[in-house]
Amino acid sequence: MLEHSVELLVLLTGAAFVAGFIDSIAGGGGLITIPALLIAGLNPITALATNKVQGLFGAGMAAINYARAGHVNLLAQMPSALMSFAASIAGALLASFLPTDVIRLGLPVLLIAVALFFAFKPGLDDLDRVQRISPALFMIAFVPVIGFYDGLLGPGTGAFFMLGFVALGGYGVLKATAHTKLLNFASNVGATLAFALVAKPLWVTGLCMGAGQMAGAYLGSKLAMKVGSRVIKPVLVIASTAMAIKLIWDAMA
Repeated sequence: MLEHSVELLVLLTGAAFVAGFIDSIAGGGGLITIPALLIAGLNPITALATNKVQGLFGAGMAAINYARAGHVNLLAQMPSALMSFAASIAGALLASFLPTDVIRLGLPVLLIAVALFFAFKPGLDDLDRVQRISPALFMIAFVPVIGFYDGLLGPGTGAFFMLGFVALGGYGVLKATAHTKLLNFASNVGATLAFALVAKPLWVTGLCMGAGQMAGAYLGSKLAMKVGSRVIKPVLVIASTAMAIKLIWDAMA
């Protein structure tokens, strides 16, 4: 049974296509899909839950594309993905008990900091750099924090994972993008399961949008692999800045 008219589903699927394209390159797809779902008449909780359903398809497609091209070993990433999965469940289940409004106030500052880092940090390209922490410490100390945040709120998750892989893991920009996707997919799956228990996602709408996400993510990841940091960096800077502006606007509204 359709939850919206065919015309509205087509528009939402188109929005998801654009979001999947952008998200597969630099994250920030929720900047498009969540407002689209709210405009479609969903209440905020249902919009967030449905957004997680559709978002996991784009992240999954991008992860597969990057893995097929040899930019990431998904099997080696499984322990980190499980950490992200479990942490996102905890974040989603605790969303109604934690001071998320306080976190939202600090988010624009963090997102602008991410944008400035990638815009002005010299030497950021597709070559690997010095690794500042071990992969095991990264998995234990960093991944759960971002996974938890994705379940709790979500905006900027891809950008935060990217920042960690570049600044702490020493990855080049393209490799960091590739390694972000499975962790983002896992956190989306965990949050979706949690929201299925505490909210009511619109499953048909989410699946239709998921098809758009997959198509957009396929094309976006192909472009990112072809052009590398030359497209990833500006898209990441624009997406992070746009998310920060939107969060500030929402706080002032």
